[in-house]
Amino acid sequence: MEYSSLQAQARRFVQQHQEEIIADIARLVAIKSVGGEAAPGAPFGPGPRSALTAALEIAAGMGLQCEDFEVLGRASVPGSGDKTVGIVAHLDVVPEGGGWNSDPYTLTQTDGWLIGRGVVDDKGPAVLALWAARFFALQPERPRHGIEVLLGTDEECGMRDLKQYLAAHRAPDFAFTPDGAFPVCNGEKGGFAGEFVSAPLGGVLLDFGGGFAHNVVPDHAEALVRLAPSELPAAEGISVTACPEGARIEAVGIAAHASTPEGSRSAIGMIAAYLLGLSAVAGAERAALELVRDLAVSHDGEKLGIASQDGIFTPLTIIGGQIWMKDGVLTQNLDCRYPTSITGEEIAARLAERAKTAGMRLEKVSFNPPFYIEPDSPAILALRGTYRELTGKDDAPFTMGGGTYARCMPNAVSFGIEDETMEYPPFAGPIHAANEGFPVDKLMEALVLFICALGRLMETDL
Repeated sequence: MEYSSLQAQARRFVQQHQEEIIADIARLVAIKSVGGEAAPGAPFGPGPRSALTAALEIAAGMGLQCEDFEVLGRASVPGSGDKTVGIVAHLDVVPEGGGWNSDPYTLTQTDGWLIGRGVVDDKGPAVLALWAARFFALQPERPRHGIEVLLGTDEECGMRDLKQYLAAHRAPDFAFTPDGAFPVCNGEKGGFAGEFVSAPLGGVLLDFGGGFAHNVVPDHAEALVRLAPSELPAAEGISVTACPEGARIEAVGIAAHASTPEGSRSAIGMIAAYLLGLSAVAGAERAALELVRDLAVSHDGEKLGIASQDGIFTPLTIIGGQIWMKDGVLTQNLDCRYPTSITGEEIAARLAERAKTAGMRLEKVSFNPPFYIEPDSPAILALRGTYRELTGKDDAPFTMGGGTYARCMPNAVSFGIEDETMEYPPFAGPIHAANEGFPVDKLMEALVLFICALGRLMETDL
């Protein structure tokens, strides 16, 4: 196929199939594919398993060659050569959380926007990837490079799916994940996870819970204390109600993704700060809550001794996503995104020392180093050139704090639909938030971009 005519063909194809594309997105959004307990044939829970089954049925209906590896699926278009281009998307989603104006698992259309959990992250882009592959499958000649759409089921909970798949199967020679933003992201910060765990506290705090995902600043939290409501002062964003044990304290904050916590307000941190204002909170309980508060309010890690920046990536960020209490033991998990100027080992050592001063322990540590691909590599130039040609924008490649499947592969980037500059109407929100939504016309334009990018990659030596 001549690349010069590809754009016009792609636009006709997208216009012809727009309603079918939306129907496919609706089918996947309807499945609550939040990670869960492993079961036979469903290593990451029944929700992701159901979504994978549905996605492969959609792909098979398109005439793509489909394979089910349980941890993920593969839909392929054979090429005339031995090289492959991959598009790696995920079907699992974060929990819905609160604040929705409609059912999160029923796709709705309002004023040209699609609303539903996964529309942007990452079911919508996954469907676009399948339709881009179908475009090439319908051509009279095979593409130069084979096309593999990999459909994952554990991206939000550790990317175990892709890691297990790549341990037994060859990676595409070049891949992009549509779980990102245009023009192209050629580097991602390192990712660090762990938990601060206390000894049994035995103070006024009876229970403390909040957050629905490790990588989201929590917008709701609750604590149960052995105090009467009359002993608790009024505070902004805090409500107090009586209960048999004493008083229940609730906080409402502002959610955000762990990679971009600016402007957020942790409900966990709000409650920790509130409790620290009570004279009844003392000793080990006070020390533990001080650490929880510092984690919540110090997004740059300064209060934890890990602030760092390198001039390539944005500075280090860290949040506490979830907190819970059992048998008097308080556990606070954390999510840190770090640049090349600090290592995972250094973060672990400094956080362990800080935890020790609070009478807590750092447990369940895991981390992945940052990755960076030179912006002038041929495949990145192909993606950037496509974006420039179709949009007229000459934006430079960028790095980010978010973690995508690209970090798990030897030669991959993110090239996706997200747009941090987008203005949202009152009825829509960004990824991981309530009313997750995206404009239909921008989704369709992204599909044209994906088709044309694949066409340009076919002309590129991988």
